[in-house]
Amino acid sequence: MEMKKISEIKKGDRVEGFYIIKSVDIKVSNNSNTNKYLDFNLGDATGDINAKLWECNEEIENKFKQNVLVKVKGTVNEWRGKLQLKIEMIRLTEETDEVDICDYIAVAPYSPEIMYNDILDYLAKIENTDIQNIVTNIISNNEKKLMHYPAAKSNHHAIRSGLLYHTTTMLKAGEKLSEIYTFLNTDLLYAGIILHDIGKIYEMNASDLGIVSEYSVEGQLIGHIVQGVKMIETASIEVKADKEVTMLLEHMVLAHHYEAEYGSPKKPMIPEAEMLHHLDTMDARMYDMNKALTETKEGKFSERIRSLDNINIYKSFVKK
Repeated sequence: MEMKKISEIKKGDRVEGFYIIKSVDIKVSNNSNTNKYLDFNLGDATGDINAKLWECNEEIENKFKQNVLVKVKGTVNEWRGKLQLKIEMIRLTEETDEVDICDYIAVAPYSPEIMYNDILDYLAKIENTDIQNIVTNIISNNEKKLMHYPAAKSNHHAIRSGLLYHTTTMLKAGEKLSEIYTFLNTDLLYAGIILHDIGKIYEMNASDLGIVSEYSVEGQLIGHIVQGVKMIETASIEVKADKEVTMLLEHMVLAHHYEAEYGSPKKPMIPEAEMLHHLDTMDARMYDMNKALTETKEGKFSERIRSLDNINIYKSFVKK
């Protein structure tokens, strides 16, 4: 039986490998009220796969928890167009396996320390004292979470330190575009980029591995957009910031999803908010396209990508 990473798995394979438990639920078979099974979301640094352990008992139920590394043997099937692993054997890792859990999680391509310093570099470019004080207050009070939090539970930047990666990529793109659209207020733009998703560190509950276990109660009832606005409001009071500065930053966070159905009660009404929205959308879509391409062979189409309007991405032979 071949040791395989998740990105290498194909339908019909019999596989063996080390995977991290990203989530596990006890479920009951549709045709029975008593036959329980474990429904896993397993992952490694290359991707995720759903897995089923069809026979389980109370001992097994209590044995396998989230964020635990396990060794698995099984057969790969397909269910509703997606690969699914039927687990034949599963056990916790042992010292003799000589594996490190950090080698089996998806992480940003840069260290969190480097990316955090990138943010500080852009923060230093902000000339407006009130804007700089608000942003400094918020990121310094949340530095610990920022170092490992993903930008999502699934889809774009759902990796360890993904929020920092998403933010720094947008800052670099925003800086380049502001050289073309010279009327943009870069103080507002940089601050809006840094703060637009800051509420996600309270919207989701994530481990130090960057794996989200669930959305918080506040996250489900309020959401990261309103949470971000609350953080700006609190910081502005603490640093005694100008009211209009506060209002403009709040507007940028409120409007960055553009549509009410996606959580934005206002559409962008200043050019910096408009640019923020497009930078956010572009970066998320480029991330998901790149991820799909890394998992697809040349001359082939990827599986349908739900976050990209359910389209298939084609990987060309043409080299850059």
